[in-house]
Amino acid sequence: MFQKIMRAVMPSQKMIDMFTLKVISDQPIDIIAKKVQTECDNYKFALLTTYNYHEIVEAKGFPIKRKVFIYEICQAKTASLMLTDHPDFSIFMPCKLAIYEQDDKTVISTMNMEIMLNAVSSNQELYNNATTLFNTLKSMMNSLSGKASR
Repeated sequence: MFQKIMRAVMPSQKMIDMFTLKVISDQPIDIIAKKVQTECDNYKFALLTTYNYHEIVEAKGFPIKRKVFIYEICQAKTASLMLTDHPDFSIFMPCKLAIYEQDDKTVISTMNMEIMLNAVSSNQELYNNATTLFNTLKSMMNSLSGKASR
């Protein structure tokens, strides 16, 4: 029922915007993609997996006209706390960072965790760690975009 109400009240694009965090950059996607490992190291994220999605779907016979990179990144301490208290959150893990081309810009995006942080606020240590992780991820996204330095 809640889903029906949400669909009736909120257009699809508004829902997508609510659940994503985006940073737009004028830098070419290849320049940003080359910086991901270094920035993960600088911001204490483990880079677990990199997907060149445009190549993956093209190899399956479905080429797209933009580059799309998806990175799975993690901070083990926060992951451990989350999985100890809320194993149902495992579907959102590890953190995803997407970088793609759109309208002659490069978009760096991730899930907007602010909405979900309230769900773990009863565990202060987890809440503080998850909030710090999200703030660190936002800083890293800004650094990747060239908008801010550490």
